Amino acid sequence: MKLKKEFMTHMDGENQMMVDVSAKFSGLVRSNKTAAEIVDLMKSDTTEEMIVSAMQKKYDVSESVLKQDVYRVIEILRSIGAVDE
Repeated sequence: MKLKKEFMTHMDGENQMMVDVSAKFSGLVRSNKTAAEIVDLMKSDTTEEMIVSAMQKKYDVSESVLKQDVYRVIEILRSIGAVDE
């Protein structure tokens, strides 16, 4: 899976802004730092497991919590059509 190229991201302080430049999705997605890191990892072809593994190396959080967080962010991205499966 990968973030669709039509979704551009920009860091604004500690928040990431994401916008669909194709105009298929009408809105702006604002992410906190953790969600922004997940989005950034999805700019290259990846899997949920790979994202969880990368986040585990960076944060002292249990794998089960990371799996839930990663799944939740990916589901939101899927719901707006931002994920290329």
